[in-house]
Amino acid sequence: MENPIQIDNMLQEDWEQVRNIYQEGIATGNATFQKEAPSWEDWNNSHLSECRLVARSEGKVLGWAALSPVSSRCVYAGVAEVSIYVSQSWNGKGIGSKLLESLIQISEKSGYWTLQSGIFPENVSSLKLHLKYGFREVGRRERIGKMDGVWRDTILLERRSKVVGMK
Repeated sequence: MENPIQIDNMLQEDWEQVRNIYQEGIATGNATFQKEAPSWEDWNNSHLSECRLVARSEGKVLGWAALSPVSSRCVYAGVAEVSIYVSQSWNGKGIGSKLLESLIQISEKSGYWTLQSGIFPENVSSLKLHLKYGFREVGRRERIGKMDGVWRDTILLERRSKVVGMK
């Protein structure tokens, strides 16, 4: 019998495993413009404490998802950017779906009305995952950043809550 996968709040003690999964994503060259994972302190300061999740089985972190604010201006208090990473050894097993679905639920409980994500066009699995959960493509940001001397585009996706911010 397969071990159940739980979605839990991310704890500081999870950071080493979370960082390793982040490094796996960085190594693909198609997950982020980051060249290396930050320290816990830097990561902790740039992500919303109420919206951080891990997928876990038998104490092992299989993937993680978190939100970061898009702006410090009060009018954007309900808008956040999605980060979601799954260990390469767990790709294709529904971990990303469990994480994104849970992240959407917790974001709405926390008052977020818009989630956005910038994804490299080459990251087809991430694009499909976001579209599956109600994100829509709002544009292509051409030559938005240079990575290893090569200009890269990102696809900008957003998901508007049907329950938060409707009044």
